Amino acid sequence: MLKSSIGLPQIQVSLRGASAREISRDALLEKVSQEREHRNYARKAASASIFIQKVWRSYGETRKVAMKFQEEWESLVKYQAGILTGELISSSVLRPFIFFITRLSIRQRKILARELKCMQTCFGILLESINSTGSRKNICFLIVGTTEQRRTSMYQMRKLISLCSFILSECDTSRAGSQDIVVLTSLALRFVVVLTDLKSWKIVNDENIGDADAAVKNFVSFMGSCRSGLYASLRRYISRLDASFSAKVKSIVHTDDKFLISASAITIAIRPFSLTTFNAADCIKFDVHSAAEQYCLYLLTIPWLTQRVPAVLLPALKHKSTLLPCLQLLLTSKDKIVRMMSDIDQFSMDCSLNAVPPIGWALANIIGLAAGSENDFMHSGALNQGLEYASYVHVVTILADNLLSWLHDAGWNDKGNQNLEGNDGAYEPPVSMQENKTIFGSLKTSFIDLFRPVCQQWHLKKLLEKSKTYAYTDESKTKILPPNNLESLENLRLLDIAYFYSYMLRIFAAFNPMIGPLPILNMLSFTPGFLGNLWGVLESSIFLGNSHTIGDANYARSKVSGKKKGVDKKLKQASNDGVSKWANVLQKLTGKSQVDFSDPADDHQVDEDASDVWDVEPLRHGPRGISKDMSCLLHLFCATYSHLLLVLDDIEFYEKQVPFTLEQQQRIASMLNTLVYNGLSCSVGQQNASLMDSAIRCLHLIYERDCRHQFCPPALWLSPARRSRPPIAVAARTHDVVSANIRSEDAVVVHSTGSVITSMPHVFPFQERVQMFREFISMDKVSRRMAGEVAGPGSRSIEIVIRRGHVIEDGFRQLNSLGSRLKSSIHVSFVSECGLPEAGLDYGGLSKEFLTDISKAAFAPEYGLFSQTSTSDRLLIPNAAARFLENGIQMIEFLGRVVGKALYEGILLDYSFSHVFVQKLLGRYSFLDELSTLDPELYRNLMYVKTNSFIVLLRMPLDVYVAFRRVNRNEFSGSALHIELIVGQELARYCYGKHYEGNVEDLCLDFTVTEESFGKRHVIELKPGGKDVCVTNANKMQYVHAMAFYKLNRQMLPFSNAFYRGLTDLISPSWLKLFNASEFNQLLSGGDHDIDVDDLKNNTRYTGGYSEGSRTVKHFWEVMNDFEPKERCMLLKFVTSCSRAPLLGFKYLQPAFTIHKVASDAPLWAAIGGSDVERLPSASTCYNTLKLPTYKRSSTLKAKLRYAINSNAGFELS
Repeated sequence: MLKSSIGLPQIQVSLRGASAREISRDALLEKVSQEREHRNYARKAASASIFIQKVWRSYGETRKVAMKFQEEWESLVKYQAGILTGELISSSVLRPFIFFITRLSIRQRKILARELKCMQTCFGILLESINSTGSRKNICFLIVGTTEQRRTSMYQMRKLISLCSFILSECDTSRAGSQDIVVLTSLALRFVVVLTDLKSWKIVNDENIGDADAAVKNFVSFMGSCRSGLYASLRRYISRLDASFSAKVKSIVHTDDKFLISASAITIAIRPFSLTTFNAADCIKFDVHSAAEQYCLYLLTIPWLTQRVPAVLLPALKHKSTLLPCLQLLLTSKDKIVRMMSDIDQFSMDCSLNAVPPIGWALANIIGLAAGSENDFMHSGALNQGLEYASYVHVVTILADNLLSWLHDAGWNDKGNQNLEGNDGAYEPPVSMQENKTIFGSLKTSFIDLFRPVCQQWHLKKLLEKSKTYAYTDESKTKILPPNNLESLENLRLLDIAYFYSYMLRIFAAFNPMIGPLPILNMLSFTPGFLGNLWGVLESSIFLGNSHTIGDANYARSKVSGKKKGVDKKLKQASNDGVSKWANVLQKLTGKSQVDFSDPADDHQVDEDASDVWDVEPLRHGPRGISKDMSCLLHLFCATYSHLLLVLDDIEFYEKQVPFTLEQQQRIASMLNTLVYNGLSCSVGQQNASLMDSAIRCLHLIYERDCRHQFCPPALWLSPARRSRPPIAVAARTHDVVSANIRSEDAVVVHSTGSVITSMPHVFPFQERVQMFREFISMDKVSRRMAGEVAGPGSRSIEIVIRRGHVIEDGFRQLNSLGSRLKSSIHVSFVSECGLPEAGLDYGGLSKEFLTDISKAAFAPEYGLFSQTSTSDRLLIPNAAARFLENGIQMIEFLGRVVGKALYEGILLDYSFSHVFVQKLLGRYSFLDELSTLDPELYRNLMYVKTNSFIVLLRMPLDVYVAFRRVNRNEFSGSALHIELIVGQELARYCYGKHYEGNVEDLCLDFTVTEESFGKRHVIELKPGGKDVCVTNANKMQYVHAMAFYKLNRQMLPFSNAFYRGLTDLISPSWLKLFNASEFNQLLSGGDHDIDVDDLKNNTRYTGGYSEGSRTVKHFWEVMNDFEPKERCMLLKFVTSCSRAPLLGFKYLQPAFTIHKVASDAPLWAAIGGSDVERLPSASTCYNTLKLPTYKRSSTLKAKLRYAINSNAGFELS
């Protein structure tokens, strides 16, 4: 006996005698357990082996029996084929045939030559029997015979139908040596066609017609079920057919055979849909649910279905009796069908087809079947007659929504790029597809070609005609997915159409990254009334009947003809709660607890009520605060209108006011401004990304147009951020954190704030943005100091020597190669024209004088790098001849660094650049109408060329849009213009021409432009071979846009790119994007054309013995107040070399404005009579110092100042 107790040592025992090694009890139990498991495994293995042996012996015996039956069957049909009766066929032919074919072919999933010949013989016998008029020989007589005969015959016919499906799945007409299988497939399908067609039965009479009809319906019903395998087999067959775009090996089978098989297969596939007449009002009688389900799963998901099936057979697939049940099934069982589509084995087909999921192919095929074939694209009214338009729209919307969800799960973005790493989606393309990007891109392009019908205007017009209402009601009544009853599906609303095209825009953007949704946008933008209807729905819903903009219509109209005014006031500072919120964000990022949030511009405020009316209340929570329906309408409207704004000229926008009045434009601007600001201020999910992208794009275009020709009050743009915008310091530092991307988690926290500053800086008043700009520079200087680039005053400064007569050459030689190191301080030593060093130390004044002098010399038109526009304001523009100068492009790049240095140091330069040139620097668009600011005469001539008898689509065609985007990203290639001229001709059919009504050929123009430089003429072609292409009425719109595109982009691009490279060496591009073109010029050259005398007085230093109470100083300020604004500006330029005041006031003028006393010997009584001081005032512009003699009378001071400021001299006057 074994004993054991807790705490006692294990007793060693032996059960096998003294010679055995003793083991513990636990080890013994474990050994016994293992032996037991081994015995159990051995028993199971033996049982499995016995079972396998039984199955194998059974398979072998069955195969032997099947082969024996096959031999007997072959002998039977060989010698008794001519005397076979219907009963003999059933008992002696079909019974053994079904047995051995099932065992030898169907279960093996292959057809050997011997079995193929047996099948051909059998189907030949069956066809001969069915076509026999004698009831004794016709096998159909058994189908309507006795109960036992019916049961047996029905079973046999179903087996034969399944066999025919199997044969169809194995038929590959593109394979060599496939003639035999093609003949067999043709026979088999012909048998099924005859069997399921009551008219083909020769033995039908009045007595058995009812039974015959019931039998046929039974067969047809079986074909429509999944048990027959018909639709799965048809899918395999059609998928092997050549698509029309494919370059596969040509089939060696005759086209007639392939067509016969395809026609027979399509015929039997659609027969289940004709069991009963479909009645949309009574779905209970409709009994083809299984067939519709199989049709949706296996046929509609075939890639390029409409291209593979012969065109003559497509009407059968399109017929409403076939297509409509499928649409209704997709509506009533959408979740089930979509889930089953996702489970279809795409990998059994060509691996290249895995680029698009089955649901995507179903979507494309439904559009192709419902909206017409490729031959119908150029004809209106190609939507299927009798089609339920509402069902069609709803089904497309359902499938498109699911396709977009798949794209999101698979890592696709709206630009058609896929994140192939970490793909957690249920559907992952194979590795081979990921590696072959060229094939992948071509597949996406060919896939999106199937959606061409939705890009046609007739498609949209048909849907609009069928829509019942354009009114937008509350959310509970406007669900895009209607209830499961057919009556509600008959209603088609504008909201449904909006969902349709909104999803199409996103699909085109994902699968067609080169041009994106432009084909759809072209159509939507120029469909009469569509954009207006969309806005009518939005306006009635968002503004809720408010009419606060009506009173501002006169303002907008008056601004059209008047001069644009700058933003001269600012809104109220953010509330204390807002300050605390943004302070906490900044503290989390930087770890600093003390931040100065004082706002020096607190004195300038805009009327609160005036701003509040432009803050659209329903949009104050951004996209998260609106319904899905409203989000869809907004997305479609913004995408369409932003495209239209690209091609809408100023005459249409401001004078004709199409498609919207200026009052409506104000409402649109306020709606977008509020939506985008609140969307960026809050966390926006991926589901709202498309809406935000289109809204931001549309907002930018409207704002740019307002900047160029104001139609909105300034308070409109500032309104959304009036209460909640962060303080300047917080906004600048959070923006800097986002740009630096220091930590991903922190970037998420502050992404919204940085996005507001980056995407819509106009919500901050101009003065605040200028402060923000200076804050950016201050932070950059701090970071450089922390990095060791600036260790202290005077260290690491740049020492240069400049000859007075060679300022440009010496500056270029010594500074151009420094790049971003030019941010360091510059110490300048001047050498006089006599060759002697000038006395004096540079404490900032000489470097300012150097920057002023070099810009004055280099920007002068006579130097050749820049010229002036022919407009009245004489703005600077790069000289086209500069490219022919030695180092011309490099010199312009250097001038970009000079301007960047001036901006970096806060030094004002008294120059302004052309709006078009600045737009290039800011990465923004330039349009045809902006040519008037560059060359008014050329603009008038081009407008003269236009004719109102020629209808065109675009002010800027598709490719011009692409080219403009490339230009603004500095990626322009010469081929873009060639594309423009081709596509422009194709799309020339929508817009409005004007002015010249004669024959343009009389003007003798060609597609060239001539430039003169240094006495030489250079002919430049506007398109390849342009010198040989005459301008005619047919191509004059191409000429107008090609000429404008050349002047606004191609000609200027090398110079703007060079200037941009130099400028961004010192000034970050994100800093520049805080401003529009006119604001950039103000940032460079100062504020308004007048001076705030009180501000200047409060920030003036006095040296040499002067004080604020000095007699001459008092006279000076009296004279300043008496001067005209122009004279005050001239005096400021006399002292500082710039005629404009600093944007933030004279507090920021460096060095400070100084009045220095110049002693004189005039007697004291000169104050009441006699001669006064004769000496003229002088100035030291490098130190912003006015050297003022001690005049005794104010009249003398005024006269001397006027003489001095008009003499165009300064320091030399002394």
